Amino acid sequence: MHAFIAGRVLRRAFAGLGTGDITAITSRLADDCVHTFVGDHALAGTRRTRASITAWYERLLSLLPGISFDIRRLRVAGPPWAALAVAEWVETNSGVDGVVTSAGGVNVMELRWGRVTRVSIYADTAALERTLARDAIAGHPDALAAPIVDPGAPRW
Repeated sequence: MHAFIAGRVLRRAFAGLGTGDITAITSRLADDCVHTFVGDHALAGTRRTRASITAWYERLLSLLPGISFDIRRLRVAGPPWAALAVAEWVETNSGVDGVVTSAGGVNVMELRWGRVTRVSIYADTAALERTLARDAIAGHPDALAAPIVDPGAPRW
């Protein structure tokens, strides 16, 4: 039952983000959440504070307008105090230049009593970097910006 409920909550969080509701994600995070996106680009790095994680989602929505997620598989395993969730997804966005692109990825999430304590995002970084390059040409100031990271946090 726990896995079913956690899966439903996570699907709603992805759907909420697709409508531009950052709180659909951030309201599910534990205070000590660690949020990581692999790669070497404006969305890469590790964040450990609610403020930096919120800033990251603001940047995501700004760089990838109209983003939506098609959750292909979502699995939750483990007890409520130490669960692991894996979501395979395909995201679609329009970039700031209006070119619609799609790319796949995986979120690996650790949960404790219904709160996400760790998110590790593994996406098609080549596709993302192409979109960010187009965003930069279109004049978006954050497309080639340094990642949002917390001091002392590992790169990823």
